[in-house]
Amino acid sequence: MEKLGELDSLKITVLAEDSVLYGSPYVGQHGISLLLEAASRGNIRRILVDVGQNSEALISNMINMSICPSIVNAVVLTHCHYDHSHGIVRVLREIGRTDIPVIAHPGIFHLHFRTEPYYMPVGITPADSKEEIEKAGGSLSLTKDPFVIMPGMITTGEVKRQTKFEEVGTTTLKTIENGMVVDDKVLDDISVIACIKDKGLVIVTGCSHAGIINIAKQAMAITDCNKVEGIIGGLHLVKAPDTRIKRTVEELTNLNVAWISVGHCTGFKAQVELYLAFAERFSPLHTGMQFELVSNDRRLVL
Repeated sequence: MEKLGELDSLKITVLAEDSVLYGSPYVGQHGISLLLEAASRGNIRRILVDVGQNSEALISNMINMSICPSIVNAVVLTHCHYDHSHGIVRVLREIGRTDIPVIAHPGIFHLHFRTEPYYMPVGITPADSKEEIEKAGGSLSLTKDPFVIMPGMITTGEVKRQTKFEEVGTTTLKTIENGMVVDDKVLDDISVIACIKDKGLVIVTGCSHAGIINIAKQAMAITDCNKVEGIIGGLHLVKAPDTRIKRTVEELTNLNVAWISVGHCTGFKAQVELYLAFAERFSPLHTGMQFELVSNDRRLVL
């Protein structure tokens, strides 16, 4: 924590998510995009985590939220899947600057496809290729190691798979290695860790393909902090067996996470189990939600 530093405050705005609140003016989509506004010693940085799959809907939501894309200082792509990366070039053009840091795992551009019910590429499209990202003003920082975004905020880097119960979840996701079609373990899956003064860690995920418990263990090891304040994003338990869901919730309970807000690929069953375990400390994620964390205070604004 001393080496990494701490944030004085963190504001999280859900720009895109699968669902929207009742009466909401926003547009939902299958995907996720979160805006992190982090303050440390008077420095404020705005980090865009993922861009969903529909840039038109994302930009529309930002306009309705009175958020100008030009305020974004950096982008983190948590992994290659289209519902997190599609339209990154369009978003970079909306930001409208050059040398915009785009932080990701070096494997993010690998071939990734689904085999059932038929072949379908599900990774980054040619329109969002490395070359197109750079043409649009993106400056790629690709690393397997944890990457410090600012004092108090760091990526997990490639997540070590430590648990035995957290599988990727499906064998229909494939890639090609040495000319052979193999199961894709989504090793490019990374998350963002925010260290907040007097509170602990907030873990921001895209899909948690690496397993949320693996991610939490890595976050605690990187920061040398064992207090997890909050988890927000997707947990990719939508097709997980009941045994894995229950074990995941049990492990999160053991970690004594103060609050959890997850949606997207988490799945209804997992959300129910999380509600039963965490009660008011759990909330389903929706487009338009805001979370403000300041010192020993947390405010949820719907």
